[in-house]
Amino acid sequence: MSLTPFIDPLPIPKVLNPKERHKCFTYYEVTMKEFFHQFHLEMPTTKVWGYEQQLPGPTIEVDEGECVHVKWMNGLPDKHFLPIDHTLHGAGEHMPEVRTVVHLHGAEVEPDSDGYPEAWYTNGFQQCGPCFKQEVYKYPNDQRPTALWYHDHAVGITRLNVYAGLAGLYIIRNEQERLLNLPAGKYEIPLIIQDRSFNQDGSLFYPRTVNNPTPNLPDPSITPGVAGDFITVNGKVWPYLEVEQRKYRFRILNASNERFYRMKLDVCKEQPFIQIGSDGGLLEKPVFLDEITIAPSERIDVIIDFTDQPIDSSIIITNDARTPFDFGTPPDPQTTGRIMEFRVIKSTEPDPSVIPQFLGKIKKFQECEATRIRDITLDVTRDRYGRLKFLLSNHGFIDRITENPILNDIEIWRIINQGIAVHPIHIHLIQFQILDRIPFDADSFNATGQLRFTGEPELPAANERGWKDTVQATPGFVTRLIMRFGPYTGRYIYHCHILEHEDYDMMRPFEVVPPKCKYTPSGNCPKCSESFRCICE
Repeated sequence: MSLTPFIDPLPIPKVLNPKERHKCFTYYEVTMKEFFHQFHLEMPTTKVWGYEQQLPGPTIEVDEGECVHVKWMNGLPDKHFLPIDHTLHGAGEHMPEVRTVVHLHGAEVEPDSDGYPEAWYTNGFQQCGPCFKQEVYKYPNDQRPTALWYHDHAVGITRLNVYAGLAGLYIIRNEQERLLNLPAGKYEIPLIIQDRSFNQDGSLFYPRTVNNPTPNLPDPSITPGVAGDFITVNGKVWPYLEVEQRKYRFRILNASNERFYRMKLDVCKEQPFIQIGSDGGLLEKPVFLDEITIAPSERIDVIIDFTDQPIDSSIIITNDARTPFDFGTPPDPQTTGRIMEFRVIKSTEPDPSVIPQFLGKIKKFQECEATRIRDITLDVTRDRYGRLKFLLSNHGFIDRITENPILNDIEIWRIINQGIAVHPIHIHLIQFQILDRIPFDADSFNATGQLRFTGEPELPAANERGWKDTVQATPGFVTRLIMRFGPYTGRYIYHCHILEHEDYDMMRPFEVVPPKCKYTPSGNCPKCSESFRCICE
């Protein structure tokens, strides 16, 4: 399929209005529906799934500290239109084909509102998974202002449900950020980047199996990753955006299944990205970058200043990241090598916005504060069919829990990548900080299990020194993260955010447990009569 680039204007996702506002909370209802969407002017419409019949879903905007309740409703058909591999855990033939559960990625929420993979439900909540607890999810939004995103997280079919269209942006704001006078209103624009492939009739193409399948391979069968032939932004293939000669703020989300993007601006005159925020909110200072690499599920908050660009000039966001990242197939400059186009027009009004030299203070965790260091290895094995199976510390999703951090404890996790690909590792519930990346002898580690460092620790790049919930774990390096577990106890998960890896089987549960009472070994405090936790400290 051949398509003309840059003929569709960039759509801006609508902001969702709440259904009700109460004194103590704001209430939304969001329904997942099947509908037909036109990805490109030269294409017929395509069957997709979306929240509120939108692709991507509507943006939800809230204030810091505003308690929000959302009833996520499954209004989808009984049959999936993408190929399901029934050999995966949680996706067996006895399971309902269409199951959904929503995860608000990056949110600090109680476990029953986190979107646990086995808390799925079908249309009208007629069938529910073993971990389903409640129909209405509660989001306290007691965290720094930032751009989160919501997406499906159903066990065994997350890759299919997100590819079908179940994703949207969720923005937390506060007055302190508004006072920074960053570009706002129509000059603050979300860019949700995804890649897709299409059949000749315009329908979504998702591979049934790997190239050159062996005779005993299941059909359908999961693949190690899926990279599409076309890049979409806000649901359009290679759109264009008219920009005035002024500063713009872009909230960029990589919502692709597998594809990383190494983005540059295609202009002769130097035109950098000015990154002001990462997954967990604003950085301390702006970072000027000629290129930015963004992994699946990462968010970057950038300003681009078009003030000095000539009227009628064109600027293209290009991509030169290989897939798998960063050793696989290079992008085609005419297709996956370009993302979207900016067209510069004359300003319609003065630009009062600024780029502050200082954005806000970030409290840094100290290594001496950590009570525990955990090693997490990124492993690849073969299953009984000879397929690649991705694991964490040689465990799959259904294996027993091996990580039980204590509420409010600070831990250091060492992510050991002895493979050849970069894995974006996401940890639910918390935001973390990257300490460093240390090179090590991967061959020696694979042979002996012993870490032998081969160089000095490398500090994170300047644009990685804020709060993060997803980290690019580089091959041949130990990526060290530091984090505080809280503010809730309960069961959560961590996983690779390459969705095919997550579904098979690079996802693990962990459980945040309450601290034992310091007064009695049984955990029952005589001073406060509080079972299992002590509030007297």
